[in-house]
Amino acid sequence: MQLLFHHVALIVQDYETSKTFYCEVLGLKILAENYREERASWKLDLALADGGLLELFSFPNAPSRPSRPEACGLRHLAFRVEDIDAAILQLEAKGVEVEPVRIDPYTQARYTFFQDPDGLPLELYEVSNTLK
Repeated sequence: MQLLFHHVALIVQDYETSKTFYCEVLGLKILAENYREERASWKLDLALADGGLLELFSFPNAPSRPSRPEACGLRHLAFRVEDIDAAILQLEAKGVEVEPVRIDPYTQARYTFFQDPDGLPLELYEVSNTLK
């Protein structure tokens, strides 16, 4: 069996705020947007440049999920970038706070973290063209 990445699904607290963040701040393209009346829920399908998908869902009164420190479950969502410095400048220009760049002690790759509107940790991981 060969497993390939397809998508990540996120439940967001404020649909419009998260839609703006992922589309306008991160620049993801909308593939489909549907309101599911029977669930009072939006579903937004967003395209990543490598063909992966990010799904955003809204649900009324969704419970908060503990995320720190080191709770079980999704730890963070990482995005691969070729130029981390340029990506950081783009985020900061849009008002996003970004942590200082760190170095992965095993791969020597550069990475950093920032948060989405719900506080989900997002990572930028710098990968050169030869290491994809």
